[in-house]
Amino acid sequence: MTQHYDVIVAGGGSGGVAAAIGASRAGARTLLIERGPCLGGAATLRNVVTYCGLYTRDDQQQAVFGVADEVITALRGMGAISDPTRFTAVAAVFDPESVKRVADELCAQAGVDVLLHTHVLGADREGDQVTAVRVADHSGIHEFTAKAFVDATGEADLAHHAGAEVRYGNDGWVQNGTLGVRFGGIPANAEVTREAIGAAVRAAKKAGAPGLTAESGLIARMPISGDLITYLADEGYDARSAADTTRAEIGARRQAQAYLQVVRSLPGCDEAYIVSTGPEMGTRESRHLVGRYRFTEKEVLQPGPVDDAVAIGAWPIEYHPGPGIPSEWRFIGDPGFYGIPLDVLHSRDTPNLFAAGRTVDGDRGAGASLRAMGTAFATGHAAGVAAAFTAAGGDADTAAVRAELNRQGARLPE
Repeated sequence: MTQHYDVIVAGGGSGGVAAAIGASRAGARTLLIERGPCLGGAATLRNVVTYCGLYTRDDQQQAVFGVADEVITALRGMGAISDPTRFTAVAAVFDPESVKRVADELCAQAGVDVLLHTHVLGADREGDQVTAVRVADHSGIHEFTAKAFVDATGEADLAHHAGAEVRYGNDGWVQNGTLGVRFGGIPANAEVTREAIGAAVRAAKKAGAPGLTAESGLIARMPISGDLITYLADEGYDARSAADTTRAEIGARRQAQAYLQVVRSLPGCDEAYIVSTGPEMGTRESRHLVGRYRFTEKEVLQPGPVDDAVAIGAWPIEYHPGPGIPSEWRFIGDPGFYGIPLDVLHSRDTPNLFAAGRTVDGDRGAGASLRAMGTAFATGHAAGVAAAFTAAGGDADTAAVRAELNRQGARLPE
């Protein structure tokens, strides 16, 4: 460990891991900071065990490669990820414990320095540049400096502390969050489809059962364990506020117990139990870093040329307007994926700052597609490479970033 790096990445989820690996492989001395006890983000800390956005919906073709492909290849070798599976769109279900191990190993192989249990609490700025980040751990407060930074925190905490331009949600709207709940004790032959659970929820509500919100959501069986994962316990909250998030998480855990009774009402599932909740809420939207360009819903639904794209998105618009309200879906036109230009990831007023994951700049509809973890791998990989080029002394150039991403296996389409 040193106190100075070429690139510092804040946030160790899919976007942050890809950013750190991409930056390090591009020649930058890179530090990855994560407040939790493991890498993986929503995949390991929030029970979001479906990689969404890696595959096109209609023909189930892989669209995102690079670091994402290395992760799914490693998981496949461990028997820890499903084949692409059609839900409303196409996702792959994985074992989160295996993701922790894969992320650790890929970062180590790339030469990334990693700090877990490290919370970003401030940043310094000189003129239009971020110069340092302040973090806290159990030994105190520390400062690290760098030439370029990537914000993959989900809440755009680094950008906010650094005085970069950010906004909360879009046009006064912020999607609700959902607590992932994992159930064990489910027989392999039990009928636990989305339709069966939806019918059981409606019957329980009609009978007066309290604490149930959503009647539909993604329902899947996990590899290795065969456990059932559900996304039904909805809450609306401000993810920037510890008090409001606390209220939401307590409420969502109360809902989880109510959904347990629903699951137990299904034939053969009377011995079901909760393996885990969260442990954190699955936040879908918070702050966005204001980029040099804001991606639009139209560009998701009607994809244009991808010659200048540094990342690929393949998840439909999936917007969650409020607790218990059915999600809104709109699907990508031909060829089933869209290109994301570098300016969407690049801060408008801070040249050495980039965004990855759900912090990137998209309008209400586009943000509901860009936030998926599969797409976060893609935007993170691109942001990390761009940050490495910026740290080397120049403005990130789209052609150069594309060339380096392809050298690292991103396989960006022409």
